[in-house]
Amino acid sequence: MSNNAELTNILVCGIGGQGVMTASEALSMAAIQLGLDVKKTEVAGMAQRGGVVTSHVRFGEKVLSPAIPKGEADILVGFEPAEAMRWAKHLKKGGVAMVNTSRIKPPVVNVGLFEYPDNPVEEMRKNGVEVYDFDAGEIARELGEMRLVNTILMGAISEHLPFDAQVLKDIIVERFRQKKPELAELNDKAFEAGRKAAAKSAQSAA
Repeated sequence: MSNNAELTNILVCGIGGQGVMTASEALSMAAIQLGLDVKKTEVAGMAQRGGVVTSHVRFGEKVLSPAIPKGEADILVGFEPAEAMRWAKHLKKGGVAMVNTSRIKPPVVNVGLFEYPDNPVEEMRKNGVEVYDFDAGEIARELGEMRLVNTILMGAISEHLPFDAQVLKDIIVERFRQKKPELAELNDKAFEAGRKAAAKSAQSAA
């Protein structure tokens, strides 16, 4: 939870096409279902696919602004490690970063405007950030569907949320049951796989 005990601040960042906005929508829906006030803002970069994407999700009894001030994020969800490193300063002291280690170089790197860091996760740790990291892309490949990365990451952060993990899982699975029923069970598995990956990362860090 944030310094304001009534608020939870979650910053989601990644590259276009990874599912950043879908993930923030699921978090918002879970909070709304619990009767909380929710504010969400999204910034899409150069292009729908391939550009940098960030989303701020804030929920609690009363939320006045959708933007998370620097140093107040409780959870940073990094769909891409360099982007996670770039946004790490938004985390509060004691906040948690959940990072997918699969690398996707954004256009700013490809055109030479930004040099990709050698080891973004280690850089974050050197700066005192509590990082849980794993390859969500590899887990998605094992499950046979690359679009599962966002569900895997939602499962991974579920134990750090101020409500039961089942609430978020039900939102995600039910959404697929209505739109793409053939993917509902697969997303259920992906959510649980994310929870296991986060727990394994926590054990490694201990």
